[in-house]
Amino acid sequence: MSLSNYLIIGQYIPRDSFIHRLDPRSKIMFSFLFISFIFLADNITGYIILLVFTLVGMFISSIPFSYYIKGLIPILWMILFTTILHVTMTKGGTIVIDLHWITIYSEGIQQALFVALRLLLLVIIASMLTLTTAPIDLTAGLERLFYPLKRIKVPVHELALMMSISLRFIPTLLEETEKIMKAQKARGANFESGPLHKRLMIMIAIIIPLFISAFKRAEELADAMEARGYHGGKGRTRLRVFTFTWRDLFLMLLFITLLTLMIIVRGN
Repeated sequence: MSLSNYLIIGQYIPRDSFIHRLDPRSKIMFSFLFISFIFLADNITGYIILLVFTLVGMFISSIPFSYYIKGLIPILWMILFTTILHVTMTKGGTIVIDLHWITIYSEGIQQALFVALRLLLLVIIASMLTLTTAPIDLTAGLERLFYPLKRIKVPVHELALMMSISLRFIPTLLEETEKIMKAQKARGANFESGPLHKRLMIMIAIIIPLFISAFKRAEELADAMEARGYHGGKGRTRLRVFTFTWRDLFLMLLFITLLTLMIIVRGN
């Protein structure tokens, strides 16, 4: 299976779901606010509420659950590492396991569970945003949200465009990496065994062609934008005009409900 199948952030899957038809500004704001709720949650009840809201969002997005699961695969090692670290290093609460060489406390298990849930929810929410929002809509939504910053000379349009292009080229760079790795394997390169310094040299043989390909694509993109008369966001109009609808109002009510629940359960 290709590397791009394991990283779904940056990919867009067109559907006709409730979330797809939301204004991109609403989805961006709700995603950032939801992420703040993830870090504000301090007990298992709060995380269960966030998990339920996330599962409901996954269901109504009409995106197969397999996409979200594949998107979690790249961070499983991080989840495992942080879980082991918290379980073995965090002290407090009652002793759950007491061996001669390690002591596991209830506080360590709780913190490991919270950190794992945070990582899972963060990746799922970020994936849901990109899977249900076209890159061009995501760029326009970010630009509209940060438009007031233009008053202090912040290049809002350019920053939004850079972010959108970065998300768009994540799958492309992964596919390019896979092609380079297959070419190196065909030449006898071994990525799984051998001395460390040899494997590092093999990685350099991947990184250098990847950088060259990335610079070449960037140059081609710049030439294409210049040939089409692109000179920044000044004076540009858009084919699609964003308007808030009843769906966005419903999302706002949902946010208020979630905020109320998090305030009630926080600290309990």
